[in-house]
Amino acid sequence: MAGISYIQNRYTKYSTKGSEEFNTASRSVKSGLIAAGIVSAWTWAATLLQSCTVAYEYGISGPFWVYAAGATVQIFMFAILACKVKQNAPRCHTFLEIIHRRYGTATHVVFIFFALLTNILVASQLLLGGSAVVTALTGMNVYAAIFLIPLGVCIYVVLGGLRATFLCDYTHTFIVMIIILYFMFSVYTSNALIGSPTKMFELLAEASVKRPVEGNQGGSYLTLKSNFALIFGVIQLCSGLGTVFLDQGYWQRAIASRPTTAVRAYVLGGMAWFAIPFGFATTLGLAAVALTDNPAYPTYPDNMTSSQISSGLSGPFAAVALLGKPGSIALLLTLFMAVTSSSSSELIAVSSILTFDVYKTYIKPFATPEQLIKIAHIMICVFGFIMAAFACIWNAIGIDLGWLFLVMGLLIGGAVFPAAFTITWKKQSKYGAVSGALGGLAAGLVAWLVTAKTYYGELTVTTTGGSYPTLAGNMASVLTGLILTVVISYINPDDFDWEITRGINASSEVGTPVPDSSSQEQSPSRLPQDTKKEPSPLRKTESNLNHNSTLPTVLDEGKEALEDRAIMEDPTRLRGAFRFACISATVLTLLMDFVIPIPMFLSHYVFSRGFFTGWVVVSFIWVFFALGICAILPVWEAAGFFRDLWREVRVGKEVRSDN
Repeated sequence: MAGISYIQNRYTKYSTKGSEEFNTASRSVKSGLIAAGIVSAWTWAATLLQSCTVAYEYGISGPFWVYAAGATVQIFMFAILACKVKQNAPRCHTFLEIIHRRYGTATHVVFIFFALLTNILVASQLLLGGSAVVTALTGMNVYAAIFLIPLGVCIYVVLGGLRATFLCDYTHTFIVMIIILYFMFSVYTSNALIGSPTKMFELLAEASVKRPVEGNQGGSYLTLKSNFALIFGVIQLCSGLGTVFLDQGYWQRAIASRPTTAVRAYVLGGMAWFAIPFGFATTLGLAAVALTDNPAYPTYPDNMTSSQISSGLSGPFAAVALLGKPGSIALLLTLFMAVTSSSSSELIAVSSILTFDVYKTYIKPFATPEQLIKIAHIMICVFGFIMAAFACIWNAIGIDLGWLFLVMGLLIGGAVFPAAFTITWKKQSKYGAVSGALGGLAAGLVAWLVTAKTYYGELTVTTTGGSYPTLAGNMASVLTGLILTVVISYINPDDFDWEITRGINASSEVGTPVPDSSSQEQSPSRLPQDTKKEPSPLRKTESNLNHNSTLPTVLDEGKEALEDRAIMEDPTRLRGAFRFACISATVLTLLMDFVIPIPMFLSHYVFSRGFFTGWVVVSFIWVFFALGICAILPVWEAAGFFRDLWREVRVGKEVRSDN
């Protein structure tokens, strides 16, 4: 990472010493690298472990419909928000800056709470899942594993900032894809225990007789007709909305992208991410079902306990049964790549919130770039400790990955639509936003606990983690938040002028004070006048941090920056991108969540041998497609830069591109 940072500072216009570059990657990242970053950020330990869990519990419906489709639509929907950020607040650092400028201090504080709660819950899941597998496969103390995982991540994030995390995301995602293909080819082509789709089909059919799945058509693992899988899918949808729409990490990728590539990056990223739970769980999750009665399976002759299943150990056990020590090493490496890359996203996200929305807004409005960089570094290390501490607390009181995953949505779901409407709907009022967020939280908690008490007669970790209580809580939280914010906003609507949020950081660099919260009450005509005041003596641009203005790599980057600035000044130029975002999000959501699975669910179809083989082939094709997006596209987009960089390094002097 130190080497990458040196090359960046030496041969590009972007210096890691500048806070704009550190926190937003200078808003210049292209679609391929953003797509890889999205895949990396959304690939938690839970993605790999819980997708295998739902495959183990519900069969073939788990990897495709329940997990992959249920968690991909949020990325497609976020493509719309990414476009709106570029149109309505192109210079913001966090989505909370938009909330502060539009609604003022009180609303800002409420959404800081929800944003940080989201980051803490996500980070806890990352460490709980990763540490559980490390402990199960190596015997390492679970608390040691929890603290060791974020240690290295903090170091490389501090060294390189957001762009460095993108480059690590690229590397980690590439490795994860390769290992997934390694497992897939082993299971479906060569492994002695399975070795073909036909053998897998036979073993799953046999398991359906020995251990029929409650709620599945005929108890079969080979059907999308799974009642409890459908319940989990709804929970996944609600929870995923919160973790994407309220996680600064996803907003940060939209902010860091070029205006012309933001939408394309999220659409491609969503399609690529789909392949990870689909391919991984169709392989190891189903292999766990197929091999449970095999002496090679770690729990043989017993079935897995409910605690082992909830901790996400079906996939790791399958890897050990199939490949022994090489399988456990490959799985540990996969989880390490997933946990570290997604942890880096959480660290830089929380650092940005604490730096710009707490320190710069309420503590030191005239902070210089050097002070902001220092605070960002400190906050990364602080949150690294906090995320490990929370994971230790959850583990000590008996909260595992499965419980936290199911409950998370009801805690944060109320703020989903108020946050989304902040950048998309000018009539949402601050009272509607706050009421939706807090009212959704209250409704979710009440529905969750009342349902658990009604169904099971007691409130325990087990009963509150049941399907029906968490389903009720998640739906109540999201839907109440939506209803309250819409109804209250229609009763007393706002008529917001987007020029106000477009003015965030428009006339200042990093050292400029944050506008007073009352600025959201100023008329549109006053705000542009206010932002044209004489520069403060503390105001400091970051352009002077780079001295490479004559290098060919820098000249090309300068041309791109001018193009992007022209688009930022004229948001109407992104109308086509917004239409594409709306159409693609709608079409892909309908295809993945309704057009493909619903007919098979309603017809109670049980896969035939040939259909299952075709299903496996599709999973292979999808993973290769995702590998192309995440591994090849970023290199292809950066081909010109690498060519100029090679010439500069080789010749040792400035070389102009041939024209």
